[in-house]
Amino acid sequence: MPLAIEDYGLIGDCETAALVGRDGSIDWLCWPAFDSDACFAAILGNEKHGRWLIAPEAEITKTSRRYQGQTLILRTRFETAGGVVELVDFMPPRGEASDVVRLVRGVSGRVKMRMQLVIRFGFGVDTPWVKRTDDRSALLAIAGPDMTVLRTPVETRGEDMTTVADFEVGAGETIPFVLTYGPSHLEPPAAIDPEIALKETEEFWEGWCGRCTYEGEHRALVLRSLLTLKALTFAPTGGIVAAPTTSLPEKLGGARNWDYRYCWLRDATFTLLALMNSGYTEEAMAWHNWLLRVAGGAPNNMQIMYGIWGHRRLLEWEAGWL
Repeated sequence: MPLAIEDYGLIGDCETAALVGRDGSIDWLCWPAFDSDACFAAILGNEKHGRWLIAPEAEITKTSRRYQGQTLILRTRFETAGGVVELVDFMPPRGEASDVVRLVRGVSGRVKMRMQLVIRFGFGVDTPWVKRTDDRSALLAIAGPDMTVLRTPVETRGEDMTTVADFEVGAGETIPFVLTYGPSHLEPPAAIDPEIALKETEEFWEGWCGRCTYEGEHRALVLRSLLTLKALTFAPTGGIVAAPTTSLPEKLGGARNWDYRYCWLRDATFTLLALMNSGYTEEAMAWHNWLLRVAGGAPNNMQIMYGIWGHRRLLEWEAGWL
């Protein structure tokens, strides 16, 4: 049964974002940027259109989730009859490449886990060919210009055009999974240290929240909203997307299935005001400079929306398979 939209949590690196379901499945990710094609598009279709699931094999008796402090580090706790496990999901600040890090931490007992990675580039239609690196330290998935690199100490295998793994985690143990994006014509990006990446991600978001000047009521809730808005900013240009998703209907069965992965001027203005009123002048100035660039030309040619890089010609097309 498909998850409700409120069952998803957001992680991101200020260049793109992923949606993580409370069942442990990443069902949406456009890589390497907000406006790229999705390699995980299950939220619009089903698991065959791309997802990344990590969850207990046994029946889950209780699921709880929270963000770690004032960050976009998402922690999902699964309770089973055999024990408790926590899944830590985050995207580190963008360095050489873009990474999705998933840490499986044992809390109590021993829990058998299942990992299923379904890479489907092109919004769920392009099945990559998969191979191991020569030193067998990573698993490459390549189709056209796109490449993902999976690194984990867990043994993986191919199954029905997907990558799967079965493993156990005990109390006090941590098993990392790191998925990295890279252009297929280049060498795979270098490996990162997942624990160092976790610390750097925490420091980045906590440091950003430390700049907040809002001291009114419900400050924690305001900060959480500001974190979400920050995640929608596109760091290279200063553009602000309305949402990280496309084609989610305003009404089920309706025709209002807009692509919000672009910079809609009205929506971005509201985001800008919220950030400015909380002391985030750097983001405001970055968007101001972005707007000055995209608005070049005659006033009567101003558009209601632009691409995150400032593109004007935005094509609409239908993905009939979703």
